[in-house]
Amino acid sequence: MANDYTEMWSSLGLNVQAHQGLLGVLSDAYQNIYLSQQDRPEGMKYFDFVISEVHGQRIVEIVKKKMEGKPIIGTFCVYVPEELILAVDGISIGLCAGADVGTDEAEKYLPRTTCALIKAFMGFKLAGLCPYVESTDLIVGETTCDGKKKAYEILNEVTGKVYVMELPNMKNDESRVLWKKEVHKFARKLSEITGIEITLERLREASSAVNGKRKALQRLSALRSHDPAPISGLDALLINQVSFYDDPVRFTSQVNSLCDEIEERVKAGTGVAAKGTPRVLISGSPMAIPNWKLHAVVEGSGAVVVGEESCVGERNFSTLFDRSFSSVDETIDAIADRYMTINCACFTPNDARIEDIEDMIKRLHADGLVHYALQFCTPYMVEAYRVRQAINGGRFPFLGIETDYSMEDMGQLKTRIEAFVEMIKEGSRS
Repeated sequence: MANDYTEMWSSLGLNVQAHQGLLGVLSDAYQNIYLSQQDRPEGMKYFDFVISEVHGQRIVEIVKKKMEGKPIIGTFCVYVPEELILAVDGISIGLCAGADVGTDEAEKYLPRTTCALIKAFMGFKLAGLCPYVESTDLIVGETTCDGKKKAYEILNEVTGKVYVMELPNMKNDESRVLWKKEVHKFARKLSEITGIEITLERLREASSAVNGKRKALQRLSALRSHDPAPISGLDALLINQVSFYDDPVRFTSQVNSLCDEIEERVKAGTGVAAKGTPRVLISGSPMAIPNWKLHAVVEGSGAVVVGEESCVGERNFSTLFDRSFSSVDETIDAIADRYMTINCACFTPNDARIEDIEDMIKRLHADGLVHYALQFCTPYMVEAYRVRQAINGGRFPFLGIETDYSMEDMGQLKTRIEAFVEMIKEGSRS
């Protein structure tokens, strides 16, 4: 970072020394993983800048908005309706949860056998390492797993500003009624803390901004279907990660500019890997910044990642909401319906998620599937069996990975993934 943000970090209550150490590690990792890539699109320079200022310039913007009276709403999940946050002039921020930090502090409150994502969001707060958490006026949780909903109780004791939305575990008529009530209740909560009434015009403007972002990400996803791949999976993952905390209008403009460049690369046959390179789809648990581990290993093993069936991926943007309604209540009902199209592993039954994976395999011309689950993330660990059986009767190349944020299993992962990529190559030659 070119500027000195020490005073700002200190004013937010961060552990400045530990935080600077974290940023040093992040900078080194980014240099080794991202900036060492060859033939990257020029448009990625914007996202490189965003990461270089991940706890700098964006925090300056957020603090300024906060001083102007704008509410800062922190979230952990794609089920929290961004449209409603924008409709009260709010800033929606995805909170820190992708690194193995503050574990010792987190394990004073949580069992050791808690998934890395939950430990991370607790660890970032307890160790004083996340300026986003400290900037928030409200932290919105959701009941997508038992571990998260119990951890939110503790997080609320620590912060005093956690609000939890109850997400049903089924998608029947009764569940949809419950969810619509939760979304309406959340809208009332936002109006209560901001003093801003959610109007039809505000909802239309907010929906337009969110849909613009989704359309840009859909455009990027479609371009990844080409062979040779015009952008690496690592770079596409980074863009999806940045979508959770960058200004949505600015982000949309930058992604569309990048897509213009990528379209020219497709026309010219320019790729980040040779034509015919094994194409891998990754499905499963979310991957928050700076969780780049699996993509780095896959692409370092001679394959290219062409898509993510993940919350930090296609689940976040696959369904648009661009319809016009005549009342606020009707619009909020429709927003709730849109979010129920997201197919998380928390649902039962969950055939729709398997259908999504099958569709992405065909649409992105994937040659193999890596099903990724964070250790102790029971929904995705268990669902791996059904996914494997479903795709081409278990005959499609499949690799199940269970890992966490540490680097301890990198050697084992590399060995398994290299063998998987070689298996795909052998299959294509036979």
